Amino acid sequence: MSDTHSEQLLSEVAALPALPGVYRYFDADGQLLYVGKAINLKRRVSSYFHKDHGGTRIGHMVSKIVRMETTVVRSEAEALLLENNLIKALNPKYNILFRDDKSYPYLKMTGTHGKVAAGAPASASFPRIAYYRGAVEKKHRYFGPFPNGWAVKESILLLQKVFRLRTCEDTVFSNRTRPCLLYQIKRCSAPCVNYISPEAYAQDVLDAEKFLQGETQQVLDALQARMMAHAERLEFEQAAELRNQMSALSAVLHQQAVDNVSDKDVDILAVQVHGGRACVNLAMVRGGRHLGDRPYFPAQVEDATGVYQADVDDEQPPAHPSVEAQVLEAFIAQHYIDVPVPPTLITSEPVSQSLIEALSLQTGVRISAVHQPREQRRIWLEMAQKDAGIALARLLAEEGSQQARTRALVDALGLVPDQLDAFRIECFDISHTAGEATQASCVVFQGHKMQSAEYRRYSIEHITPGDDYAAMRQVLTRRYSKMVEAIRQADNGTQDATGAPAQGADEGSTGAAAPASAVRLPDLVLVDGGKGQVSMAREVFAELGIDLSLIVGVEKGEGRKVGLEELVFADGRPKVYLGKDSAALMLVAQIRDEAHRFAITGMRAKRARVRVGGGKLEEIPGIGPKRRARLLQRFGGVRGVASASVQDIATVEGISKELAAEIYRALR
Repeated sequence: MSDTHSEQLLSEVAALPALPGVYRYFDADGQLLYVGKAINLKRRVSSYFHKDHGGTRIGHMVSKIVRMETTVVRSEAEALLLENNLIKALNPKYNILFRDDKSYPYLKMTGTHGKVAAGAPASASFPRIAYYRGAVEKKHRYFGPFPNGWAVKESILLLQKVFRLRTCEDTVFSNRTRPCLLYQIKRCSAPCVNYISPEAYAQDVLDAEKFLQGETQQVLDALQARMMAHAERLEFEQAAELRNQMSALSAVLHQQAVDNVSDKDVDILAVQVHGGRACVNLAMVRGGRHLGDRPYFPAQVEDATGVYQADVDDEQPPAHPSVEAQVLEAFIAQHYIDVPVPPTLITSEPVSQSLIEALSLQTGVRISAVHQPREQRRIWLEMAQKDAGIALARLLAEEGSQQARTRALVDALGLVPDQLDAFRIECFDISHTAGEATQASCVVFQGHKMQSAEYRRYSIEHITPGDDYAAMRQVLTRRYSKMVEAIRQADNGTQDATGAPAQGADEGSTGAAAPASAVRLPDLVLVDGGKGQVSMAREVFAELGIDLSLIVGVEKGEGRKVGLEELVFADGRPKVYLGKDSAALMLVAQIRDEAHRFAITGMRAKRARVRVGGGKLEEIPGIGPKRRARLLQRFGGVRGVASASVQDIATVEGISKELAAEIYRALR
């Protein structure tokens, strides 16, 4: 294997220290192949180049290595943490990757404990509960994370039923003159009109927090003591209210059916592997309540597990971990980088002690992992395993269906792609309202699924309003002219080191630049329209020297009924009707509808900015999306902000008097 690598690379390997660290492998295009950790860098990395890996996956990876980077650290725990930070940030090709760009939702309780500052609005004395997703702020209290938004909303509903806390915005609270419907249905105590004292409301807030933290018995005992005290003073109405509160809380606890209340905060992790895919199902217990679960599907399972097996040979562990254990360890290491770790993890597979120790070191909290649990924990794990199997079966069925649709479309059009999994479709649509705020959309289908990260919108300008043909000409020219030029430069060897321009990225499009290695023409270009749009696309492709057979128009059928669409070809072939039950037509319709949705949402946003000047706020230095949203919410729109005084604007959270004066001047 070493004969295929440069002398410089082999000398770097030979010079590595026998210390713990992290190594990274790159191919000739600079693409990151793999990130690994080692207790002994020299021994571990040398094993890749001095052993014969044959035609295995690891052998295929090692043959691509042309460059290496290493980082020496102080311990195995530090190496493990750095390894998984790099994996999550850089997405190496041969590592098991868990991608999740969504933050977890929390339940937020506004305000902090203690006295309310003098001069504070009345709403500050009555904290509200709310759904929240984003970065936490110290001035509020947060409970969670929750596995999904439904779990948060269900918890808010429970708190409304039992403790009758408010959920309204402060602006609504401050302007109420009579209680709302929530008071009538006994979901709020109406603090907005002083139907409850700040002291009594504060007690309800405290009880709600104890409930969320799992201190349910203490809450019940306190409620019972207060109920008896009211009864002794012959305050039967107040005693009845507390009795109803206890009944509601008892009903909630009975529904939860949590027998082992000592487990207040636990994560249950179950993994299933089948058909080359894997699913890790994460179930959460918070405050002693089972809040539900959330499935995760890693990428590169087959490639990564092959590399991992070779990677651990050098350390000679007691036994190779199973594929399930490898996937589970990868999830734990990557997932808890930026998510709070509960003190107990219940796992369907045994995980390495070094990983758990590294997590404990990172969080400063003693964490334990329990494999083969008993009693209530076992019930939780069995539920999580069953849900993981269901989620994985659903994924495989969906992927199988999409693959069948891709194959059906390829066969129907007589195409012969190099690889079906890499078959790429780009679809364009034009959207406007009577010529106003014209936008074009480009959506991408590849790997049997929509690739939302590669979607682009184009603002269409300098055309006759409502001229869809001119709009289509402009977007296709902007999309493919630079792409063709980048490919031509690459073929001539004149491309600079920084890479070619993005696929169609220019001043009027939204999206990040793509590396040169990613620039490629699609295998099929769909345009939403009939002969006219296809003729315009044919002219653009002829000017650019692109194969006309790539272009297919989706022409609506008789009466514009769904399922009667016909395909129109730019290269002169007769129109094709696939049939309303055709899998190929289902895929075409799916992609076409997504392009239409993406175009119309962009058009509506642009039209709204044109009509009400919503974009003017973000043009003011110091005004970003959050401050803009607060201003619009406070004053009901840009016109409201423009008519407000400097003093009124300065009352908005995050707006200083200086910035308020700047906003006042800019909008006038």
